[in-house]
Amino acid sequence: MKEKDDFFIGYIDEISNKTKVTLKTFVSLSLGFLILIAIVFALTQNTFKNSSFELTTSTKITGVYHEMPYPMLKVKTDKNEFKTIMLLGFGKLSANPFLKKIKRQTPNLSGSMLSIEGNLIYYNGKTLLQITSDEKITLLEKANPNRVPKAEYIAKNIELQGEIIDPKCYFGVMKPGNGKIHRSCAVLCISGGIPPVLATTDQNNISEYYIVTDLEGKPINKAILPYIGKPSIVSGTIYKLEDWYQLRISTNHIKELHLPSNIY
Repeated sequence: MKEKDDFFIGYIDEISNKTKVTLKTFVSLSLGFLILIAIVFALTQNTFKNSSFELTTSTKITGVYHEMPYPMLKVKTDKNEFKTIMLLGFGKLSANPFLKKIKRQTPNLSGSMLSIEGNLIYYNGKTLLQITSDEKITLLEKANPNRVPKAEYIAKNIELQGEIIDPKCYFGVMKPGNGKIHRSCAVLCISGGIPPVLATTDQNNISEYYIVTDLEGKPINKAILPYIGKPSIVSGTIYKLEDWYQLRISTNHIKELHLPSNIY
């Protein structure tokens, strides 16, 4: 053994200066490497959207129930000001299974005043409410047709470029909600009755959302499934109902652009 070689003896507390320097160098380099990896990892991650999902908080809201043709609740926010909240069910279901009980009691529910407790979801000016139990829906006043909002015709044969999305996950339940796995999730949600929405962004990066129906303004969930998350040009007739737009289409008028999805 060379004279300058270190020889470690476990029952002696002291270690040589050479060993101390080696250990300090190794620990310092290891910590520096781990910090570098952490910084690179953080910088390469997608930023979270400015959306909210109040999973652990229940909120009770009161408003006029109607269907557009999907379940909605028109809520008064101020004098002569209203907001239309999209109603959703728990998991990958629409609100319809949770409304069956109260619809049996009041078959003509549209125009009724309801109190509903659930979890709020909101993003980009849109608000949704997840209903977790039919016991949290209360009829306050029976239907009054005069309370049902009227759809305002805007224009026909309008072409819009965007992607069909599942509003529940896109507006806040999933953060972030990118990738093929989330497109598969969106397909399941919309096939479960959650309203399909066309998400568009104009040249000024301003987003708008259109609830998609068939040409007669009826649900279109099954027919729209092949087009979810695929950049397309969609033509149809636009109506406005409070703070939501409705786009009435035929799937024959959807032109796929065969581009990578900006959302999924």
